[in-house]
Amino acid sequence: MTGPRLSIATIATDAPMGAQAYERQIVTRAGDALEAVDEETWRTRRLVVRSLRSTLPGSRRLPMRFLARASAAVRREAGRILFAGDTVSHRMGLELPPAPHGDVVTLHDVVAWRFPDESSPVGAAIDELRRADAVICVSEFSAREAVDLLGIPQPHVVHNGVDDRYFDATPLDHAALGRLGLRSPFVLHAGGAAARKNLEGLASAWPLVRAERPELTLALAGPEHPRRTALFEGMPGVLLLGRLPDAVMPGLVAAADAVVVPSLYEGFGLPVLEAMAAGAPAVVANTSSLPEVAAGHGFLVEPDAAALAAGMIEATSDDPALPALLRDARAHAARFTWERSAREHARVWASLR
Repeated sequence: MTGPRLSIATIATDAPMGAQAYERQIVTRAGDALEAVDEETWRTRRLVVRSLRSTLPGSRRLPMRFLARASAAVRREAGRILFAGDTVSHRMGLELPPAPHGDVVTLHDVVAWRFPDESSPVGAAIDELRRADAVICVSEFSAREAVDLLGIPQPHVVHNGVDDRYFDATPLDHAALGRLGLRSPFVLHAGGAAARKNLEGLASAWPLVRAERPELTLALAGPEHPRRTALFEGMPGVLLLGRLPDAVMPGLVAAADAVVVPSLYEGFGLPVLEAMAAGAPAVVANTSSLPEVAAGHGFLVEPDAAALAAGMIEATSDDPALPALLRDARAHAARFTWERSAREHARVWASLR
């Protein structure tokens, strides 16, 4: 079979988060998206790269730790071998080496350069991003950060989508919540515990909420982390759920009386749209990409304790305006489809053949 070839390269992980959801959604739609936007018949393949000793499933092995610190010349040679025969190569992780031509990179955010508690940036990443044939950013905010902080010329903005399961989600019933140790009513926070997630602000806000709404529980879903444990363990009205199976999340979000996203910095903020899609009020910090994603359809607050508490109290009230807000929020979330995102990716790929 002839025609241009696209490779999409990802890194194997045993702790999938939002970036891995993005990878899965785009990879599975790549072929159809290219067919929709280009008359050429493309060949597509996925490369799942793992380290030399990894037991995770994958299709290629590379010395990932070595490559993260390797010189630009060594990384270019590794990319020449990995992406041999490609017309376009899309690497969805900065640790992966650059392709010799048709090099496309996804840049979700610049947290590696902004926050010292995040993973250290790949040494060659800035130069490789500047030299790439196309850089895709997931929000206008991330694109501005890429230009201002990293000097990347003209990144492409392609918003993420929302998994259809959130629109179709049935709220977890009393028995299912009970198996998690949870009962209604509750406010949900789902995500990581890095400094930028502002769990300190949420921890300071929660006693203010409990004083007003003692029946509420704060449910925290996410991988175990010492920061989260130190802040919330033993706090009245708080339940640490730990990492939950992906299949549970849509029903849990739909069952929540509100979802709170207190982050100081997000490249996109998918939990905001997931809450809106599932019909849960979203209390959203007025920071970074979050107002861009929420677009006025949530309770937008400053990321301090008093404002977060006021937002959670209002979102869980009997305000008669709430049903209309939720309807509008759901309609807003419906505009963020993975099909549209994949087609916009495909237009970038097709422009480079």
